[in-house]
Amino acid sequence: MKYTRIPHTDIRISKICLGTMTWGRQNNEDDAHEQMDYALDEGVNFFDTAELYPVPAKKELYAVTEELIGNWFKKTGNRDKVVLASKIAGPGHAANHIRSTGFSKESIISAVEGSLKRLQTDYIDLYQLHWPERNTNYFGQRGYNAHAVDVWDDNIHQVLETLRDLIAEGKIRHVGLSNETPWGTMRYLEESKVHQSLPRMMTIQNPYNLLNRLFEVGLSEISMREQIGLLAYSPLGFGTLSGKYLTEIPPRKARVTLFPNYNRYSNDNAVAATEQYAQLAKEHGLSMAQMALAFVNTRPFLTSNIIGATSMEQLKENIGSIDVDLSDEVLEGIEEIHNAIPNPAP
Repeated sequence: MKYTRIPHTDIRISKICLGTMTWGRQNNEDDAHEQMDYALDEGVNFFDTAELYPVPAKKELYAVTEELIGNWFKKTGNRDKVVLASKIAGPGHAANHIRSTGFSKESIISAVEGSLKRLQTDYIDLYQLHWPERNTNYFGQRGYNAHAVDVWDDNIHQVLETLRDLIAEGKIRHVGLSNETPWGTMRYLEESKVHQSLPRMMTIQNPYNLLNRLFEVGLSEISMREQIGLLAYSPLGFGTLSGKYLTEIPPRKARVTLFPNYNRYSNDNAVAATEQYAQLAKEHGLSMAQMALAFVNTRPFLTSNIIGATSMEQLKENIGSIDVDLSDEVLEGIEEIHNAIPNPAP
C-alpha cells in the first residue's frame, strides 16, 4: 500500500480508501466485515462512510452502514487501526427522512452524536458536509442554474463554529467538504483564514474519474494551492469503467442494473468513451478497472481514492490498482480519448 496524509495534519492514510455505501443494501453484514478484514490486512487504513448510507437511501435503512461498521469495531477491537470518515447529509429529497433543518447547530450536533453511537466510537477522524445546503451544481448537474429558487442564508461562519466546538469536545478531529464547488470551497477556506479560531476544511470529496474530470477545472488549482486534498469518489463511475456494462446483457446484481436512475455515466457519449478506454486497456494488457483507478492514483491533487465493491473479487482488483504503473503510452492514450470526448458524465 502507498500512503499520504490528510493535509495540514499528521494523520497518515492509505492512498486507497475503503468506500462503504453498498453495505446494508447490496452487501450484508458478513460481506461488510469480510471487506473490512481484507482491506485492513492489505494496508487500507482509511474507511469512508455517511449517515445517508446505504444508497439509494431509504427511511427503513437509515444509517445501517454505520451500524455495520460499529459492530465490526466492537467485534475486532480495530478502531485504533482505522482512520474513519463520515458525513452529515445535506437537505433535499434524498434526505427528507433524516431531517429538514440543514446544517443548523442542532442538526450538526445531533448528526455527530448519532454517528458516534452507531459507529460505537468516541470520535470521528474526518467529518464532512455531504453536499451543500445552497442551490448549486452537484450530483450530475453540469452547470449552475442562476434562476433556481435559493432561500439559503450564508451560515458558513455558524457551521464552522459548531464544528469547532465539536472538535474541542473531542468528538471529531478534522473537517472536510463533499460535492462542493470552487466558490463554496474558497468561501469555507477564507472564513477560517479571516477567523483563525475556526477550523479549516482539510479535504474535499468529489467525483473524479475518466468520464468526469471536471475537478481539474477550478478545483484542482484550489486543491494544490490551498492544500485541500481530493478524496475521489466514483473513480469507476458506478462501475461503468470496469467495462461490465458493455455487454448485451448487463450484469444482474450490478448497481446500474438494480437502480436504473443511477445513469449519469451511461449516456451515449459516456458509453462511447468507455468503449474507447476499454480498447486502450485491452491493447496494453491491462484490466480496465485497474487502468481507470491507477489513473486517478497518479493525480497530483489526490489525497485518497475511494473504492467500493460488492464482491471480494472486485475488492481485490480495486485495491490491487495501487501497484499498477501506467506507461507514458497509456497516459497519452487516455488524454487522446479525453480530448475527443471530454467529461461526458459530469
